[in-house]
Amino acid sequence: MYNEITANKRKTIFLISIFVVVILGVGLGFSLATGEDPIGILIIAAIISIVMSLFGYFKGDKVALASSGAKPISRSDNAYVHRMVENLCITAGIKTIPKLYIIHDPAINAFATGRDPEHSSIAVTTGAIEKLENEELEGVLAHELSHVKNYDIRVMTIVIVLVGVISLVADIFVRGMIFGGGRSRGGKKGGGNAIFMIIGLVLIILSPIIAKLIQLAVSRRREYLADASGSLLTRYPEGLARALEKIRDYNEPMERANHATAHLYLESPFRKKTKSKTSLFDTHPPINERIAKLRGMT
Repeated sequence: MYNEITANKRKTIFLISIFVVVILGVGLGFSLATGEDPIGILIIAAIISIVMSLFGYFKGDKVALASSGAKPISRSDNAYVHRMVENLCITAGIKTIPKLYIIHDPAINAFATGRDPEHSSIAVTTGAIEKLENEELEGVLAHELSHVKNYDIRVMTIVIVLVGVISLVADIFVRGMIFGGGRSRGGKKGGGNAIFMIIGLVLIILSPIIAKLIQLAVSRRREYLADASGSLLTRYPEGLARALEKIRDYNEPMERANHATAHLYLESPFRKKTKSKTSLFDTHPPINERIAKLRGMT
């Protein structure tokens, strides 16, 4: 378990480092294509992206809960789930118990949201509560609580800022080429070098696609991390593995599935068929691979 946790943290850092390289590549592409200094553009894009992301950071949890149709539940509504989360929080050393929500949906699923353990929420479907055994539901809740403890919302917010910077710079460049005729300082078109201009244009066009792929890769890596961290809380990886098996074998798409929040869930709310391989555009790793990793933990 510890090896799996360490490996996933290391790979997340590696992926975010690639983001920095991509941003530098965007700056290089901008310079090659226009002959302009990209520093000012990068700074402006970073400021705009950070401001736009702050809303998601502080208010994104409310948007996610509202879009999923989640309703708050008190201890009197469901003492069973409350006690289970409280016990996991004690084990994890989390002092503030997340707010609990229920989603009236027969599918087995759950998600966590919130910028830190003091401002967090966990939503679970009625299907998960009704169809999962005690150890299976505990594994699911431990997985979601691990997202909170690992500050995954904060990590993904940083990633979204980086994606925003790259996308904004690419957009500024393309608009400049369309409306400004690609003119740079001194009135020389494309920095006076057609080859450099083509290279820069290719870098700028491809960078948002590369950034999105890295974002999805980070999301998948955090799912593996939450699987391992959750198993460390329960000391019983088999519980989550069995829950994932039920999701694989019986689950239907959720009634209020939303692409904007799909990455938050335990498993994709859209998936109908089991995939043996990860698509570059998947928000979650293959479920069979997750089950195998869980059963390989000791």
